[in-house]
Amino acid sequence: MQHTLYLLGVLLTFLCSSCDEKTKNSEMDSIDHSPVTNTFGQDVGFLENFTDIDILQESSGKGMIAVSSALQARVMTSSSNGENGRSYGWINRDLFESGDTLAHINPFGGEERFWLGPEGGQYSIFFKKGESFDLDNWQTPALIDLEDFELKNKSSTKAVYFKDGNIINYSGFTFDLNIERSIEILSGPDIFNTLGLTANEALKVVGYQTTNTLTNTGKVDWKKETGLLSIWLLGMFNPSDATTIVVPFNEGEANVLGPVVNDEYFGKVPAERLKVGKGVLFFSGDGQYRSKIGLSPDRARDIIASYDANSQTLTVVKYYKPEGVKDYVNSLFEIQEEPYKGDVINSYNDGSPEPGKKPMGPFYELETSSPAMALKVGESGTHIQQTIHFEGDEEHLNEITIKLLGVSIDEIKAAF
Repeated sequence: MQHTLYLLGVLLTFLCSSCDEKTKNSEMDSIDHSPVTNTFGQDVGFLENFTDIDILQESSGKGMIAVSSALQARVMTSSSNGENGRSYGWINRDLFESGDTLAHINPFGGEERFWLGPEGGQYSIFFKKGESFDLDNWQTPALIDLEDFELKNKSSTKAVYFKDGNIINYSGFTFDLNIERSIEILSGPDIFNTLGLTANEALKVVGYQTTNTLTNTGKVDWKKETGLLSIWLLGMFNPSDATTIVVPFNEGEANVLGPVVNDEYFGKVPAERLKVGKGVLFFSGDGQYRSKIGLSPDRARDIIASYDANSQTLTVVKYYKPEGVKDYVNSLFEIQEEPYKGDVINSYNDGSPEPGKKPMGPFYELETSSPAMALKVGESGTHIQQTIHFEGDEEHLNEITIKLLGVSIDEIKAAF
């Protein structure tokens, strides 16, 4: 597959760079990370200077998404109103323009990227065998950070990408695998029908579905005893001081279902940034405080959302959650007693990692994971997700939030 000059430079830099890591990090720390709102056309025009972009467009011409095969078939951004519509995905313009790569992760942005888990533990794919679980040793595998996916086929509304490769986990097990990622933009009527909503032409809407398939192409079955993988989808979005992440959850006693939320990934989330309502969590997405939450399979439902009251944009992420499945990979940075007691849904709010340091973005993330995949030789596992943006009058958006999330727009706005 043909690469752009930029991506060739990126890969050569990654493989051959003699730059001092501290210098790189210092340069990134000096960058101004203030949020920028662009149109879809502006962001696509920018991206095309650095990487390949495939455009998918639904029949009305209003719904559009931009995908980069060179960045692991990542959905970079989308619009509900053509090229002049708001660009919903967060794009790390500073990193693109730097022409550089970073040591541990290259956060190019994009509103849905393909990753694999687990991140931590004895079956981690982000740490080498024997290394301590700290950020100095943490390394995103190149397969899901810098390597290309290949375009298999494409129409105006759908594109299919694939990648063959292998990954070695902390325990030394090698996963030989194939990844296939099918991305399809949805029509407006299909979006409303899929969500069980009444169509409303007063709202701008764009949505797409990704079908992500992982296949064991090796000669050995994948077993719990040597570690399993999960498909992990992460969306990076533009924050604002009026963005609230909304996470419906299954109610019930803690001694039966466990804690409502895991809020100690980066230290306990302050009460003013995480509120527990009746069957719903509210989490700040302002991009001003580094924090993360997660929900277990017993607590998580099949939906997570965010609402930006400034732009009156509701983002909904809905995914396939198999009923009764409890084994999800655990990403805690430690040797784990329960490596398959991980979270299903996560949300991350960016912010300074320590006083005086610049944030990575800022951005916020909506994340979902598949169950741990115990695949026999030749078997496949799939994780399906839909990402949908609604933009318009709050009276109309309110009907959707009540139906899908169980809360009104006013309740969301009053959370913080």
